[in-house]
Amino acid sequence: MTTGLHLAPHYTDHDPGPGHPESPARYTAILKALGSSGLLPKLASIPSRQAEMPEMELCHPRHYIELARDEVAAGLDTLSTGDTQICEKSYTVATHAVGAVLNAVDAVMTGKLSRAFCAVRPPGHHARPAQGMGFCLFNNIAVGARHAQKKHNAARVAIVDWDVHHGNGTQDIFYDDGSVLFASTHQSPWYPGTGAREETGAGKGLGTTLNFPFAAGAGMKHIGAAFQDHLLPALARFKPDLIMISAGFDSRVDDPLGHFKLTDDDFAQLTRWLMVAADEHCQGRLISVLEGGYNLTGLASAVTSHVGALVGD
Repeated sequence: MTTGLHLAPHYTDHDPGPGHPESPARYTAILKALGSSGLLPKLASIPSRQAEMPEMELCHPRHYIELARDEVAAGLDTLSTGDTQICEKSYTVATHAVGAVLNAVDAVMTGKLSRAFCAVRPPGHHARPAQGMGFCLFNNIAVGARHAQKKHNAARVAIVDWDVHHGNGTQDIFYDDGSVLFASTHQSPWYPGTGAREETGAGKGLGTTLNFPFAAGAGMKHIGAAFQDHLLPALARFKPDLIMISAGFDSRVDDPLGHFKLTDDDFAQLTRWLMVAADEHCQGRLISVLEGGYNLTGLASAVTSHVGALVGD
């Protein structure tokens, strides 16, 4: 079972500004930790590319994509759609983040890889169809899910989001679409203020959105129970053709932007549970995409634990 890894130096080119938590140092910390972990020889490299406009349009209308491109080119420091800080290379980096996920989808869906982790930035799960939000320009994992469906005929895709913040953008994109199961564990009340338990989907998507909001201080006791009692049984019923993880490590203990208490061992356990589900339902196909995580030391160790679990260490 071959696990793929995507790393690329251009992720340090997106710089939201001095003191911003979603800094280039996040990528550098991950690169250094994986380099010293002994895991790299066990991982296949996933190449980089920019996503093309028609691929981006699987989840985002062209007018928004062009707006983001043009505002970056014009030298704005914040997207006009909301609270997303940008710099001169943000559009290029963000479209490479999407393209990397698409390459991972291609490799996993064709059997070249069984699993993959994409260490991309900026993150994506707050990006709504026509709105950059939070630290996100485009919804990397959502475009990847649609790509799996369009190019590889995946009938059903499951997205599991364990970031401390609710993945409102991903939820919005698939809320009335029963072909994508979206499940999120997150702190509440907290940014962005969405993700109530009552938000369960609409129309054809009714019942395919699962939200597990927890108060500050929640840890594996709460999140592990949500997985064991609700999420894993839901995956068994849904029978996805691909499982994807919005892997936010700001749910780790001591993160400055969250108040959850997950440990590195907890992330490894959550990963193993989803690997078992992937083995049972979709021939092991599992793709993880980096979202949050802003304590650099904690991010580095949690990612190492997560990737170690993916390769079976």
